Amino acid sequence: MYITITPQKLGTNYSQSSADFVGYLEKENQGLEQQDIEHFFNQYGDEISAEEVVKEIDGNTAKLKKKEPKFYSITVSPSKYELRKLQNNSQDLKTYTRELMKDYVASFNREINGRPISINDIKYYAKIEHQRTFKGTDFQIKENQPFATKILQLKTDIRNIQEGRAEGNIRKLQKEIAKLERQAPHQQNGKRIVQGMLKEGNQSHIHIIVSRKDASNSISLSPGSKHKASEVEMHGKNVKRGFDRDKFFENAEKTFDKTFGYKRNFAETYKARKDFVKNPKLYFAALMKLPANQRALAFKMMTKTGLPIVPSIPITQAQIALRVFKRLRRGAEIAIKSSSIGI
Repeated sequence: MYITITPQKLGTNYSQSSADFVGYLEKENQGLEQQDIEHFFNQYGDEISAEEVVKEIDGNTAKLKKKEPKFYSITVSPSKYELRKLQNNSQDLKTYTRELMKDYVASFNREINGRPISINDIKYYAKIEHQRTFKGTDFQIKENQPFATKILQLKTDIRNIQEGRAEGNIRKLQKEIAKLERQAPHQQNGKRIVQGMLKEGNQSHIHIIVSRKDASNSISLSPGSKHKASEVEMHGKNVKRGFDRDKFFENAEKTFDKTFGYKRNFAETYKARKDFVKNPKLYFAALMKLPANQRALAFKMMTKTGLPIVPSIPITQAQIALRVFKRLRRGAEIAIKSSSIGI
């Protein structure tokens, strides 16, 4: 499970309207039959239109300054192992979203009129998507890039020959291109993975847009708060503040596991991924103490998340771990820093 919470920006400025972001989330519906369209939904309603989402989010920004985010984007990406536990991707992910947002509000150290924040105090809309494309930040694209660069140069050379600007053997250059296409380390269905290519397999994930202001449009609720839990004096009153990201991420996993009866491997846990970066010795020690079958699955999950390529030379699990550990940790650090809040 990977979750990111991001304040929406356009360049260096925060978006003043949710229209562009909502339009982006509608892209997957283009060309689909009515029965196949994925609509926006919230805690109590289904089939909410994009127009209503924009109207409600944009109309809920009282007293927010231009330099303050008006809404946050939460992206929830279950792993292929987690997705296998679902019976109906769309409906099950809707069910999970509604439980997840209860965890979200419970992570705020805030009160409204002397009571804890409830699910009815936030304004959010969510949408299920089933496709993903490879982006320039994906490790497959980065590791294929040297081959892509050479291929592009060879294609330029061929074009120059065809247009009389250079001399050379076009057939030989085409053979070099074909060889490079095959040698690229990351392939999908026999083709070199390139930016914009659809990812194969089950890619279902959740996009959530949540207003910065509460449902009454009077209280600011920021999951980007630097405070987990504290109190500050405002207008002569002690006011609670803060958002506990660790609590949210950990409860998000527990909620998924409880809802779908999922048995989570050590390598999938938020705590393990956090230890991976902050206390690698502790992580490694815990990993090697796992039962053999769980340890084998953990290594499989680690390599499938995108970071290293395990050497094909037959070596022990411990040697594999030692060889890829630094690469994994470096990749995990990049992943964690990829958004303002995230795992």
